Amino acid sequence: MSERPTKLVVDCSLPEGHPDKVQIIPLTDEEIAQREAEAAQAALELAQREQEELEKQQNKESAKSKLSALGLTEDEITALLG
Repeated sequence: MSERPTKLVVDCSLPEGHPDKVQIIPLTDEEIAQREAEAAQAALELAQREQEELEKQQNKESAKSKLSALGLTEDEITALLG
């Protein structure tokens, strides 16, 4: 069984050296579920960004190929596509 995740809580209203200034507290089930949901959402957003970037690159390569087929030089294609 793995350890339960924890959070670090710092009470800035207490003076340095106070025994309760810094506390390590186990996360609640709700906090763990929230972290897992946020991690899943972040993974989904990353996958979407990667897919969009792949599609953009594929479109760019397709455009280069089509422009080359029309007789444009590599320099002309680069000038058009930036």
